[in-house]
Amino acid sequence: MSYPTVRNRRLRRTSALRSLVRETVLSANDFIYPIFVTFGHNIKEEIPSMPGVYHLSMDRLEEEIRDVIAAGIQSVLLFGIPEHKDAIGASAYDANGIVQQAIRAVKEWAPELVVIADTCLCQFTDHGHCGIVHVHEATGTAEVDNDSSLDLLVQTAISQAQAGADIIAPSNMMDGFVLAIRDGLDEAGFSDIPILSYSVKYASAFYGPFRDAAHSAPQFGDRKTYQMDPANVREALREAESDVAEGADMLMVKPALAYLDVIKLLKEQFDLPVAAYNVSAEYSMVKAAAANGWIDERAVVLETLTGMKRAGADLIITYHAKDAARWLKGEE
Repeated sequence: MSYPTVRNRRLRRTSALRSLVRETVLSANDFIYPIFVTFGHNIKEEIPSMPGVYHLSMDRLEEEIRDVIAAGIQSVLLFGIPEHKDAIGASAYDANGIVQQAIRAVKEWAPELVVIADTCLCQFTDHGHCGIVHVHEATGTAEVDNDSSLDLLVQTAISQAQAGADIIAPSNMMDGFVLAIRDGLDEAGFSDIPILSYSVKYASAFYGPFRDAAHSAPQFGDRKTYQMDPANVREALREAESDVAEGADMLMVKPALAYLDVIKLLKEQFDLPVAAYNVSAEYSMVKAAAANGWIDERAVVLETLTGMKRAGADLIITYHAKDAARWLKGEE
């Protein structure tokens, strides 16, 4: 049958009808809110390239956590900016490191809040890479050594679990990192702590503002030898398949907007929850356009996040989380 018997507009006639047949429903329960914790006292400094996002010292963190809970968000992702960096990122796995301190504090203030720890070395190394850098004597060239980096990533994950992290989220893209961390957590008595793997993390141009926020830009070269080529999609399946086999509990695609097809593919191919990371430049572009009066920020953000969920994301990591959660409740 076709027109005039079929009239698709019938189900769009009123707001109530549209709500009744809506296929994708966005909720604050879908959101994970990233937070940047730094050393020092009484620090709440707005990140210039990410309006509305702040560096927070420990003594200012609780007010942010209370704000997150008031918005109805149930999970946060913690990033730390250490006071000291070195070649092996020792602050990443220090029991009294900035992330470990933040985890313990948040779990004390809000035990019900799901605390996710980003597990990587880039914010803690003086060279800004996600693993240990070795220089070849013969050629003088430097490269990130995959296997020697795994031991330190395992130490980092264990220290975060010991501090009270509910979920470990390794973002380093080393081969075998999920298996190494799963084995390490299990041996340390944390077999019940899930791994949210940055399974499909592209070497993207959309990370610029985050690198400003986390002070994690590489001091030489780039991350293209371990992060994925943006042109590849079959490789994404191989990466995710490896992580599933190694014991990942959830899979992530990062960034989100330019990779909705990849989110959909992972959702169709695997039966694990899929997370989308709505990354810093995706956030900052919306903020810049809204500040210039070119777009309706609220409408664009909610449409964008709905698109990520429609593509298959079960979880969305987004800097818009607090605003979006309030907008969904009808607040301004």
